[in-house]
Amino acid sequence: MKTTGIVRRIDDLGRIVIPKEIRRTLHIRDGDSLEIFTDREGSVVFKKYSPVRELSPFAGQYSEVLSRAASLPILICDRDCVVAVSGLSYDDYIDRKVNSSLDNAMQNCNNFFLQQSDAPSFQTVEGIESKALAVAPISLSGSEAVGCVVAIAQEANSVINETQVHLINMVAEILARQIKG
Repeated sequence: MKTTGIVRRIDDLGRIVIPKEIRRTLHIRDGDSLEIFTDREGSVVFKKYSPVRELSPFAGQYSEVLSRAASLPILICDRDCVVAVSGLSYDDYIDRKVNSSLDNAMQNCNNFFLQQSDAPSFQTVEGIESKALAVAPISLSGSEAVGCVVAIAQEANSVINETQVHLINMVAEILARQIKG
């Protein structure tokens, strides 16, 4: 474990403030859930909880089926990183941080579909040149996205068709329903 040198007191209600610098570094936002772990030595560890990551075995299967059905490479992401990959190099994409433009699309719960080859697009993950053809948020309510399903362009002038859009939206909805229970 890495020490930060930061010490905080617990208030009379048992609360502790996680410093802004740590929240910013770990991309912890207002309303995010944290899992709490303890060990025998008395350490308490907070880990950002990701309901999409909890579904990663299912997400992997859905991404494979969707990739084959839509004939497109597929990423399934939580709010921070890629949790499932199909049609692309698994090692290159898995656990990669999502790009800020993809994070903004999820934060605003926006669907994105590239239907003209000259229309503006955006990068999906940090450190890899990959263009999003489609982004469908995994939304638990109308305004809260916990992740997204992303179709990646295979060629520079790729566009997405209506059937592919429906398939991508369907997988995002199925994953949302799995999370809701």
